[in-house]
Amino acid sequence: MSDHQKEAELSLADLQRKIDELKHLSGTGSKAPAGAQLAQLTEQLNRMLAEVHRNLSPWQRVLLARHPQRPYTLDYIEHIFTDFMELAGDRRFRDDKAIIGGFAKLDDRPVMVLGTQKGRDMKDNVLHNFGWPNPEGYRKALRLAMLADKAKVPLITFIDTPGAYPGVSSEERHIAEAIAVNLRDMFKLGVPVISVVIGEGGSGGALGIGICNRMLVLENAYYSVITPEGCAAILWKDRSFAPQAAECLQLTADRLLELGIADAIVPEPPGGAHRDPDAAAETVGAELRRQLFELDKLSAEDLREGRYRKFRAIGKFLLAEPEAAAETETAPAPEEDAAAEAGPAEAPASRTKRRKKSE
Repeated sequence: MSDHQKEAELSLADLQRKIDELKHLSGTGSKAPAGAQLAQLTEQLNRMLAEVHRNLSPWQRVLLARHPQRPYTLDYIEHIFTDFMELAGDRRFRDDKAIIGGFAKLDDRPVMVLGTQKGRDMKDNVLHNFGWPNPEGYRKALRLAMLADKAKVPLITFIDTPGAYPGVSSEERHIAEAIAVNLRDMFKLGVPVISVVIGEGGSGGALGIGICNRMLVLENAYYSVITPEGCAAILWKDRSFAPQAAECLQLTADRLLELGIADAIVPEPPGGAHRDPDAAAETVGAELRRQLFELDKLSAEDLREGRYRKFRAIGKFLLAEPEAAAETETAPAPEEDAAAEAGPAEAPASRTKRRKKSE
């Protein structure tokens, strides 16, 4: 963190302390004219927060995406949807609490909602495996996705995971196969699919429930082929190079939108979603309604085709100009020139003579 950022953080902390003091005075029934001053300080704090967060580095946004007070999938379900009915189990092994989901209603409209879930304390984190899904979690997710397709209701997925669980038990139950089957079969769904990256979007663990028609990314979330620490461990053999890896991975919301991976960036309250979870959920809900309104106009075949084209278009390739390519070609060796002049009929004969001579 630069000196300017440290100074800004101290100023923000001082402002927050003054606001908390004024709120305390208002709560105790003090006669002090705290109302106007409180509103003024709150507005100043929001301006400073917006300025500080506008200049965050990719690594700082990764850390913000991992903030322990950031709203998780169940928080968004509680604030955006009604009548949530959780469905459990993959019908093969067990129920993986790292992925939760079930039927719900969005403005009285039935939908299927699912997502990765983390915990607030150690007990919850152990229950949800710190947001690292096992194979049975992805099989449960696919089961719910197929139910959504059968019921002809939209599927909404929330992504917040560092990745699929990489332990031995996960490999023994074929985590790679579970994710691969999800990728294949989610392309076949004939209903609208919207994915929202609300925090971490790490590797295949995120993609396993992210095959969608619309990809929404919160302003301070990230979506990447690998975590910065994993990338640093591979390229630099040192996880301390994670900030440099984050710069190279192009994982922030603005770059994802520019590269065509994300379809929309969902703005967060000043300072991040954890500062005002209700406002963050309201913004996400509004964007979900807007995207569903557009997707409702498409047929099942159009939805499948659009989903396929979306992922086929990811990735940019630069081709060398024909002239430049010709200049870079190496000149043929003298033997190759001779063989070319001799023609295809003489080449086998010359090889036969050389072989007899060696004998």
